[in-house]
Amino acid sequence: METEVEKPQAARAARRPRQELVGVVTSAKMQKTIVVRVTRLMQHPLYQRVVRVHKKFYAHDEQGEARAGDTVRIVETRPLSKLKRWRLAEVVARRTRVD
Repeated sequence: METEVEKPQAARAARRPRQELVGVVTSAKMQKTIVVRVTRLMQHPLYQRVVRVHKKFYAHDEQGEARAGDTVRIVETRPLSKLKRWRLAEVVARRTRVD
């Protein structure tokens, strides 16, 4: 018979690994929130040409370490607000060019 301490561990083992995405920060003007643009390649269904598709994700940045232009890794998390479902895992590369 399972005890109450073992149940969360069993549930944690059954959970799938968190999804990770890499993208570029487009906006860091909000408090503790960044907007990340993730680009992926997909094949066009009719023309069979490989095209770039972009999607925008809102991510939680607790320390405010990401800035616009940085390449970041974000991981899936529980819903934090109406739009935020991701959190910042790490800053992969800093922006090199200053505009």
